[in-house]
Amino acid sequence: MSVIVVGSMAFDDIETPFGKSNKIIGGAGTYIAYAAANFVQPIQQVSVVGYDFPEEELEDLRRRGVETEAVEIVPDRKSFFGQVSITWT
Repeated sequence: MSVIVVGSMAFDDIETPFGKSNKIIGGAGTYIAYAAANFVQPIQQVSVVGYDFPEEELEDLRRRGVETEAVEIVPDRKSFFGQVSITWT
C-alpha cells in the first residue's frame, strides 16, 4: 500500500504568547508526509517549492520513505511563506 500526498510545502512564522519561531518548515503536505511515513511506505509527495526550500529537508523526507520525484523545485521563485499568530485570553 502507498499514499499520495498532495499539499503545500512551505515556510512558516509562528507566534504565540509563549514565543516566536521564524521561517520554520511548514505546510500541510510536509507534515502529512512525515506523519503518514510512520504507518505506510512509500509516500509519494506531490508539491511545488521554490529554490530556497532546503535540500536537507527533502533528504530527511526521503530517509523516512517519502518519494520526492514529484516535488517540483521552481528555480526562479521562493517557496510559499505563511505567518501565523495565535492569541488567547
